[in-house]
Amino acid sequence: MTARPANAHQARLLRLLRDGGPNSRAQLGDQIDLSRSKLAVEVDRLLETGLVVADGLAASRGGRRSHNIRLAPALRFLGVDIGATSIDVAVTNAELEVLGHLNHPMDVREGPVAIFEQVLSMAAKLRASGLAEGFDGAGIGVPGPVRFPEGVPVAPPIMPGWDGFPVREALSQELGCPVMVDNDVNLMAMGEQHAGVARSVGDFLCVKIGTGIGCGIVVGGDVYRGTTGSAGDIGHIQVEPDGRACACGNRGCLEAHFSGAALARDAEDAARTGQSQELAARLEAAGRLTAADVAASAAAGDATSIDLIREGGNRVGQVIAGLVSFFNPGLVVIGGGVTGLGHTLLASVRTQVYRQSLPLATGNLPIVLGELGPTAGVIGAARLISDHLFSPA
Repeated sequence: MTARPANAHQARLLRLLRDGGPNSRAQLGDQIDLSRSKLAVEVDRLLETGLVVADGLAASRGGRRSHNIRLAPALRFLGVDIGATSIDVAVTNAELEVLGHLNHPMDVREGPVAIFEQVLSMAAKLRASGLAEGFDGAGIGVPGPVRFPEGVPVAPPIMPGWDGFPVREALSQELGCPVMVDNDVNLMAMGEQHAGVARSVGDFLCVKIGTGIGCGIVVGGDVYRGTTGSAGDIGHIQVEPDGRACACGNRGCLEAHFSGAALARDAEDAARTGQSQELAARLEAAGRLTAADVAASAAAGDATSIDLIREGGNRVGQVIAGLVSFFNPGLVVIGGGVTGLGHTLLASVRTQVYRQSLPLATGNLPIVLGELGPTAGVIGAARLISDHLFSPA
């Protein structure tokens, strides 16, 4: 993909076609502030670039029938979501529909070189399957703070060896296409906004609870990243003065007291001290416990596991309550691997938020689980690069 929209009107048309699918000139004209003649000029110029193509006649609205147009069907975006313990890679079309998706378990602490060798291998497999001859752009999510303009991770607590690594530059050279990089929770928020539970919501929070905890902040339909790209790093808000040591170097952070890693550690402690026979049996069988083991034990009625989930939900809810009072969002989405804990976790979060935040902020506030699961990040990554490419050069 070499062409870019020449002006804001063309960029707006491309995004409308991405988000709404094929549409007629007449219907596009209803959504954009252009005269019919000016609209025709901009559409014709986009047709000349090859970014859009004609797509047959539209349904009649009376009088002469309008032609449908759509984004070029050959456009392909690569979405990459690097988590703390796994990698998701997907190919989408221009409308961000997932055409193929691969997942591979891998520890982000193995470092950027090993991780990106695996990413490139997965991308090659998707390409070899016939889903894409090449990629027109790629979006990459990483589980740590990112200096957004440069696409560079900055002092990520759970990513040793990644500080300052030129992710965007390195992958752009390897893939031969433009690349954009962002924090993984921002991409989860963008994915849920495009195709999930946050469709049509302009102001919302998306909280990801996995190995770490982060929050995507969407304001007026756009992700808010802050001055340096670290907005939403709620896992390092203190919930316990002089509490547990955290990977960031401080004590008492939310992430140190409740995250996938913290929950697994607490579950193993409970198993070894005889608080839970269910967890003890799982620990003996597997040699280690995960958040999934706690979820399964809770589903089996284990009181200790249920208490661990409730206590963690209370801590998360305590932090979210402060965010709700400050930001007054229209929706709170909870996602990430720990959402396998399900409605026990959600109920605890809701209880704390509704109890602590002002009634005016919570009176019509849904707090829900994300809809897209592991595809939220890769769809958000494709959305990120398409936002870049569907902007004037």
